[in-house]
Amino acid sequence: MAKLKLGPIADDKPVKLTVDLPAALHRDLVAYGEILGRDAGQPPIPPARLIVPMLERFIATDRGFAKARRGGSGSGGGKEKSL
Repeated sequence: MAKLKLGPIADDKPVKLTVDLPAALHRDLVAYGEILGRDAGQPPIPPARLIVPMLERFIATDRGFAKARRGGSGSGGGKEKSL
């Protein structure tokens, strides 16, 4: 089983998304979806269903973003902490 950053993707209500991707990125997303589906014993995951969890994972693990969101870099622009 491959050690991928994404786990199984929840079956959620689909949202229409239109985006232009470079061909190489699209090929990578197709391959990723094939591996993810195979490892979960499911059919390949379409690229459009990978984008949201990948972006969520990216944002959740971006330390610079988390720090800026907390106001640690002085730029603010995020949620306020409540006590």
